[in-house]
Amino acid sequence: MDPITNPYAPGAGQRPPELAGRDEQLRAFDVVLERIARGRSERSIVLTGLRGVGKTVLLNALRSSAVRASWGTGKFEARPDQRLRRPLAAAAHQAVRELGHPRGEDVDQVLGIIKSFSQRDAPANAKLRERWQPGIDAPAVTGRADSGDIEIDLVELFTDIGGLAADVGKGIAFFIDEMQDLHPDDVSAMCAACHEISQSGLPVIVVGAGLPHLPAVLSASKSYSERLFRYSRIDRLPREAADRALVGPASEEGCSFTSDALDEMYAVTAGYPYFIQAYGKVVWDVAPSSPVTREDIRVAAPEAESELAVGFFGSRFERATPAEREYLRAMADAALGGEPAADDDSATDGEGDAAQSLSPVAAEQADEREAVPTSAVADVLGRKPQSLSPARDALIKKGLIYSGERGQIAFTVPHFGRYLRTQA
Repeated sequence: MDPITNPYAPGAGQRPPELAGRDEQLRAFDVVLERIARGRSERSIVLTGLRGVGKTVLLNALRSSAVRASWGTGKFEARPDQRLRRPLAAAAHQAVRELGHPRGEDVDQVLGIIKSFSQRDAPANAKLRERWQPGIDAPAVTGRADSGDIEIDLVELFTDIGGLAADVGKGIAFFIDEMQDLHPDDVSAMCAACHEISQSGLPVIVVGAGLPHLPAVLSASKSYSERLFRYSRIDRLPREAADRALVGPASEEGCSFTSDALDEMYAVTAGYPYFIQAYGKVVWDVAPSSPVTREDIRVAAPEAESELAVGFFGSRFERATPAEREYLRAMADAALGGEPAADDDSATDGEGDAAQSLSPVAAEQADEREAVPTSAVADVLGRKPQSLSPARDALIKKGLIYSGERGQIAFTVPHFGRYLRTQA
């Protein structure tokens, strides 16, 4: 079929043509926006899930909903090597500009506080050229959000911004991607600020997205975080939504899928949104005509798997050191009960014809555990668990694995263990 009209979009954070399976989250967020606009109390929101399930896409969609509601919005991605002040100040600056507050002197006052908040990131004896300039024309306002204590300053910043939004009957929403990468002190400050704002009833919320262990990160910072946020686990799509993600864009271009082709696509993608887009794009280019058949998908599968192996799996594996790669491979074997990788042609889940076509990269094995004990990884390597702590901690910092509970670890990327076993 014509590759120019190919509707599928397997990009990082790129919105697919059909945002299927997320209607519940979108509707719930619309309710949150309306309740806050009416002065009702609402919790901030945290989205969690593995990589490739569409957290960033959903985060952007929620932000679009806030923009349509005439809210002020700001978004940034947390990074382990960056503290909170600069990216949050830039997001706050954008959010205040979007509000369209009619009184310029009030806006300049808050912008001055944002500027002061951001510049407090520099040492007290730093020269002017060493201080970060946030692009705010208003002069810095001293004595507010500039104490140097991030928790105090963030509460004051949110309070002043929330007051500005309340003046015009609107709200402010901050969207934070990769929230688990915030510095521990910044996580604590964010929780404290959200707690204070919810008590004061000001129209400010935080919408964060991160890996499955993000709730544990928040809970370790503030015990009340379990009640402070509304948690939403973003997972792979159920069959109906996965079919819609494929069929909807195709039908717009006059193309269709046979029923057995949809069976095959769900078998190889397991409903993961990124895999659906990746396979869909290759299948479209390979299929000679509509409707797309099961055979078309089987012909396209090796190319799709090859692209995933390089761009989705391989790029992450390459970031690991040799010792870390050894640990990752041991995790993959431990997920199957410690058995070394077998000939992949025999790997099926025993569920009939569709199972026989499960790809080495994208197929999900019924006996593969999502999380494995760290002791099981040590047993595979014949080492003591303590000796493997440096490799494990480094992989967690690189975002390749996570620990949802003490003594348990899992891959942040779906089917990463299967990929590693095929590469052994």
